[in-house]
Amino acid sequence: MLKKISKIPFKGTAEQEEKLRKVIDENKQDKSMLMHVMQEAQLIYGYLPYEVQVMIAEGMNVPLEKVYGVSTFYAQFALSPKGKYRISVCLGTACYVKGSQEILDELCNRLGIGPDECSEDGKFSLEACRCIGACGLAPVMMINDDVYGKITAKDVADILAKYKD
Repeated sequence: MLKKISKIPFKGTAEQEEKLRKVIDENKQDKSMLMHVMQEAQLIYGYLPYEVQVMIAEGMNVPLEKVYGVSTFYAQFALSPKGKYRISVCLGTACYVKGSQEILDELCNRLGIGPDECSEDGKFSLEACRCIGACGLAPVMMINDDVYGKITAKDVADILAKYKD
């Protein structure tokens, strides 16, 4: 049995559901279109919550486990919502050896969420990534398009304060 991933309650609208059902209806006869339907669903909802995966599985007449398997195999799919401020902490080798795990731990403590989660207010989401491509600035984290390099866990509070609107 698959379980809900996100702690944030699903808040899909009737309009979103109608759009998804239309996409499903247009593609349900061809099971090879499953990934396309999932991509469209993510465009509609911003992520693929459990409830949306169930709609897709039932509408496409495929096992829920298959939808879940595709959604967890491909990095393009998100199972939890993204926050207004998307934080990525690089855990690539250069960043990791210079303390990025401590930065990630501090973010988890301050935000009350773990990697691949979103704060209940929808303000912050957090992810650990493998390389941002700024190894010379290690350790590095990004908030949306803002890059913060050569930081420590002690810098986290001041950086987050810039995004408390």
